[in-house]
Amino acid sequence: MEIDFVQVTCPSCFQTFTVAAPALSELPAELDYDCEVCCRPMILEFRSDLGEVRAEARGLDD
Repeated sequence: MEIDFVQVTCPSCFQTFTVAAPALSELPAELDYDCEVCCRPMILEFRSDLGEVRAEARGLDD
């Protein structure tokens, strides 16, 4: 099984990093995640766009 990775930009510090994406069969999905740079909490929203996994990060206050 191949693991896909997606880039995410932190809504607090605006740094970009990669995270492992859920399988297409598990989408759409939301995940609580801490930024790998500034450690602030965020929500990662994963969706499928024409068979490709996309991720968007939002702060807890958004």
